[in-house]
Amino acid sequence: MRALVKGLPPDGGVVVLGSGAIPLATSRDAADFVEVARSGEGRALANSLYSADVIAVADASALANVPDLSGDNALPRWLAESAGFEVRALPERWRLAVDLDSPLDLLLVGRGLPATIEVEPVVDRLRRLRDVAADPRAELVVAGRTSSTTLRWLERSTASRTRALVEERGLRAIGLRAARAGASVRRQRPPRSVLGLVLDERGPEALGAVLAELGDAALVDTRVLLAHRLGADENGWPAAEDRFASDLLLPDGIRDPWLRALTASARDSAIPVLLGGHTLVGPGIRLALRPPR
Repeated sequence: MRALVKGLPPDGGVVVLGSGAIPLATSRDAADFVEVARSGEGRALANSLYSADVIAVADASALANVPDLSGDNALPRWLAESAGFEVRALPERWRLAVDLDSPLDLLLVGRGLPATIEVEPVVDRLRRLRDVAADPRAELVVAGRTSSTTLRWLERSTASRTRALVEERGLRAIGLRAARAGASVRRQRPPRSVLGLVLDERGPEALGAVLAELGDAALVDTRVLLAHRLGADENGWPAAEDRFASDLLLPDGIRDPWLRALTASARDSAIPVLLGGHTLVGPGIRLALRPPR
């Protein structure tokens, strides 16, 4: 970012987006970010204060002094606390929190995948999950980095009961102190998951049976389980290709034995189970449970 702003005029602004960010943004959303970026004042607009995927910065010359942050999540807080910017967020626009991190996310936003990729396991689970969500006698399990906003939406918009395991929110977010200093993230403890502790005892092949004991359908954030087992650094996780195959419930394409066993267990569970990342159990849950078009 320091290099990007060198060629801008003194009062120039920028809109910074992560790859795959805000695929559901409307023209109004785009106009709001551009308006702030071109205002020439010490203002910034982000989709989230604590997990920014897009941020508009007026007078981007301030970014010449941005420290070595580990990611863009902390940028809004650094601008507010260290650069003196007025920073506003748009948490009410849930569509701006949808991020394309996986082929599953493409399916959730209604985009197709190449014909060579098998999507029927996911399509089938989505249909069955929607049936469960519409049944007042049923219980839906949501495990991972979900939020109170998502849980409120489930209460208002689904007939089923919800069992939520809210775990490791802020897994990628940098602390305020580290944001001020530009230091790397130092967690007070390693990531831990209640569901991960159960799988430590019973093995990844028990996932489907465990979830079937808890509810009638489940959406699981597997990145929390990977962080529990291998640490927060994604460089130590199974390859992206393995994670993407897991999200599509295709265990035969996974090289990592643990993740392959976990995915096979989810696929073969007596209840419909979807595996994914933050989008699945966060804003994408609205997309997963909406009636098909």
